[in-house]
Amino acid sequence: MEQIQHLLHWFTLHIEMVYIVILSIFLGIEVIGRVPSVLHTPLMSGANAIHGVVIIGAIIVMGRVDAGNYLALGIGFLAVVLGTLNVVGGFVVTDRMLEMFKKKKTAAKN
Repeated sequence: MEQIQHLLHWFTLHIEMVYIVILSIFLGIEVIGRVPSVLHTPLMSGANAIHGVVIIGAIIVMGRVDAGNYLALGIGFLAVVLGTLNVVGGFVVTDRMLEMFKKKKTAAKN
């Protein structure tokens, strides 16, 4: 019961931050839903760059964790691995999409 009261107290102290997060979720959904397919490849490349920054941040955070805190180290390692998979997968998808556009151009010229 005490933990719930502590959580409610935190929410009342940071209600503006909660509102900003909720509004940014709705705004993000609207913006992403209205992106034309032509812009998908450049935006995907930008997202890959952002995920690279996230990986570097996770590595920095892991470096500052105590050596005996195995839970934090495990979660940090998982974050680095999943972030790396996301970046590599994003580049693979972007490369495949660019190849599809190249094939359309060469077929149209012939």
